[in-house]
Amino acid sequence: MSVKAVITDWGGVLTSPLAEAVEVWLNADRIDVERYKTVMRAWVRQAYDGAGTNPIHGLEDGTLPTAEFERLLAAELLTVDGAPVEAAGLIARMFGAFAPVEPMYEALRAVRAAGARTALLSNSWGNEYPRDLFAELFDAVVISCEVGMRKPDERIFRHALDLLGLAAAECVFIDDIEHNVRAAQALGIRGILHTAPDTTIAELRGMDLLP
Repeated sequence: MSVKAVITDWGGVLTSPLAEAVEVWLNADRIDVERYKTVMRAWVRQAYDGAGTNPIHGLEDGTLPTAEFERLLAAELLTVDGAPVEAAGLIARMFGAFAPVEPMYEALRAVRAAGARTALLSNSWGNEYPRDLFAELFDAVVISCEVGMRKPDERIFRHALDLLGLAAAECVFIDDIEHNVRAAQALGIRGILHTAPDTTIAELRGMDLLP
């Protein structure tokens, strides 16, 4: 079955890597890096192991307000001098160095121009999106906190498929988190684990989605 739509993540696919943005923030706010990594490793593991909930889970599905997540995370962190970390605006500072990856934006425009459909499927962290570009880039937009579901829950993938009006086998999903790609593949969606624009674009070309 030919691929008729591209469903893509946002952070780390259409933006520069998350790790790069976080490194800028850690340096700018003089955060104790090892303390941050210890906390975040545990939270991320809990968010993806399917057992219970934690602040990341709540932030992404909209059950935990962004300001409360910022308070919880800041309470776990310290600066290199042992001082507390300011909670207000923490998310904006964390993602402040995100930059658009223009080759991926151009690839999406080319995919649409060639007749395929496109969708955004993003786990939000309370960050800002370039919503002024959505109309030219996407036929459907699914942001986790706005629909009360998060990747890798199969329901959010099915919701995106419903909005596109396509079967799983007619779509390809791009994400930089392997767990999410595997969840999509389990439903019959083709998967691309994004590591670099060139390789992802080459895979789209191999599916005849790009010239």
